[in-house]
Amino acid sequence: MKLVVRVKLLPTPEQAAALRATLHACNEAANWLSFQAFQHGRTSRAALQALAYMELKARGLSAQPSLHVLRKVADAYAALKANLRVGNLGKPGSKRYAKATGEAVVFRPDAAQPFDDRCLSWQPEARTVSIWTTSGRMKGIAFTGQAGQLALLASRRRGESDLLCQAGQWYLLATCEVPEAETSQPIGFVGVDLGIVNIATTSTGARHSGRRLNRRREADRRLRTKLQRKNSKSARRRAKRHAGKEARRARDINHKISKRIVAEAQRTGRGIALEELTGIRERVRLRKPQRATLHTWSFDQLGTFIAYKAKRAGVRVVYVDPAYTSQECSQCHHIDRRNRPSQAVFACRSCGFVEHADLNSSHNIAARGWWMWVRGGESQAPALTLTT
Repeated sequence: MKLVVRVKLLPTPEQAAALRATLHACNEAANWLSFQAFQHGRTSRAALQALAYMELKARGLSAQPSLHVLRKVADAYAALKANLRVGNLGKPGSKRYAKATGEAVVFRPDAAQPFDDRCLSWQPEARTVSIWTTSGRMKGIAFTGQAGQLALLASRRRGESDLLCQAGQWYLLATCEVPEAETSQPIGFVGVDLGIVNIATTSTGARHSGRRLNRRREADRRLRTKLQRKNSKSARRRAKRHAGKEARRARDINHKISKRIVAEAQRTGRGIALEELTGIRERVRLRKPQRATLHTWSFDQLGTFIAYKAKRAGVRVVYVDPAYTSQECSQCHHIDRRNRPSQAVFACRSCGFVEHADLNSSHNIAARGWWMWVRGGESQAPALTLTT
């Protein structure tokens, strides 16, 4: 499986200036090429290379960086077409769809730029890298990271690395090939119910509450709305400082929750059963105050974190149909909408069984996971490329 190790660069002011100029030059060339691709309707790698390879070299890029710019633009248009095809950018005829298809893809000046081993070399023992820049080869750029990440980088790094600048800090994202742990036969499954009030509830009784987090996120939304309405120079500067803060917090929480769930399953010799949540935003109907909470929390990210951590730990993962898991009794399997008299309470109208609603749902998910496993319907998690 693939993991992406993120290490922090520690460039001198002169090195940082060269890296910034290189990143800006590559993304400026990518924007020019994107406009050409949009104008001519040619977005494949081969078509773009025939169209503009020599022009990119004339703009000051070497051969390999020019090819990486070509591939980056082609991949961006391929991703755009895929999102349009599955409806992630609205339906044909909608304003969102028209905006996505009515202009060329634009790259930020500090957007990540890939480098292969011809343009970037690592010196793990010295903890330095040598990288191509528009000012020439820049050697001796120091980097740092956690001990485990650096050991993984030294032994398992494969393929390209991406140069990235975030909030004035420089990073390299290096792809590592990690062997998957040998998976054992599970003796059962831990069902995981994902929700808003409780982010994750397991069939073993563990609940990861989201109440405190939701209050914090609501405060962030109010602050963002206030700054957008004010729209002064200082307000925009403050909004920029807070940009990404909520996403980083959510990512950290998802990492912690997924780590605990996988550790519990591994310790007890069980697999993990997750709901198949594809299309949840289109299926679920909520009151207006709840919509922002649902649509801004990264449930897919949490599920992906659980899947890749389970792969590393040798824990089986299956995906089950989520239909009626919240309305089905985990004891007699009677399904009735009236079984949920409130958000937190499940009371079966048939057998009288009473339990916390999320815990009851997680029991149903665990049972469906075991049934799928017995029938040989294991759902394999997709290939993963994740930042550790």
